[in-house]
Amino acid sequence: MRHLRVLIMLALSLGTTGAGAELPKPAPVLPEALHWFAVPNNDRLQGAWVLGAEKEAGTYVLRVRLASGGRIPAHTHPDTRYSTVLSGTLYVGFGELANETDVVAVPEGGVYVAPAGVPHYLWARDGDVVYQEGGVGPTATVPVKR
Repeated sequence: MRHLRVLIMLALSLGTTGAGAELPKPAPVLPEALHWFAVPNNDRLQGAWVLGAEKEAGTYVLRVRLASGGRIPAHTHPDTRYSTVLSGTLYVGFGELANETDVVAVPEGGVYVAPAGVPHYLWARDGDVVYQEGGVGPTATVPVKR
């Protein structure tokens, strides 16, 4: 019984911080701090690195704005990307050629995964869309050659 009490006391003490210990404060990245950039050859597309950067090793988060009617042609990434739609409905298709009848609607709050090396294309068919992609870099966007 004595050993049990000692183990319980040890377990409880491991889960607490010392009195007066300084914990780091949360450091949120607020929307107004984002630095939006234009994407060449696509005036309906903007991006902003929330965390990390394209050529850096490690976890990154990229926020994307696609204006109503905007399209992102078929492309690939060297890493798997996990995307969450923050507003609007994003239409996603897999393949080397965009096919409007073969897209899947991903509504606000929905998540889709684009596996590494898999060609995919995107469309803001019904209105403006904001979505956020995460992955592990370095990364790139490689257009599919036609």
